Amino acid sequence: MNIPCKILLGSILSAASVVQAADLDVTVADVRAAQGTLMISIDGSTDAWDGKAKPVAAATRKAGGAQETFHFGTLPSGTYAVKVIHDENDNGKLDTNFMGMPTEGYGFSNDPKVMRKPTFDEAKFELGDGDVAITIHLR
Repeated sequence: MNIPCKILLGSILSAASVVQAADLDVTVADVRAAQGTLMISIDGSTDAWDGKAKPVAAATRKAGGAQETFHFGTLPSGTYAVKVIHDENDNGKLDTNFMGMPTEGYGFSNDPKVMRKPTFDEAKFELGDGDVAITIHLR
């Protein structure tokens, strides 16, 4: 049986372009106050991490307790990094003191122990074809 090359090639390309998807659960721990808003961003590139491109996904929720879990369904397989801000006074930004140190809660995937915003590489993780759950501890 002869299968025309065009049909065979189309079938191979269709199979190769299937993108695996998985769910991501992000638990935000150590929320200091049950007030304000938790803002979370799922970034899929260094540009998104640095604010030069849009995040893959984002969510906000009123803080209600010491721990909150966000669910992001069917994200494509890939490399991601997550950042969280607890805007305790609901002014739409992360407040800082006169030295530039944050006065509201914040955190990143992998909980990197750095005295600056971590790089995308320091916070990144892989999302494959299986569901992933991570925990971010606010500082």
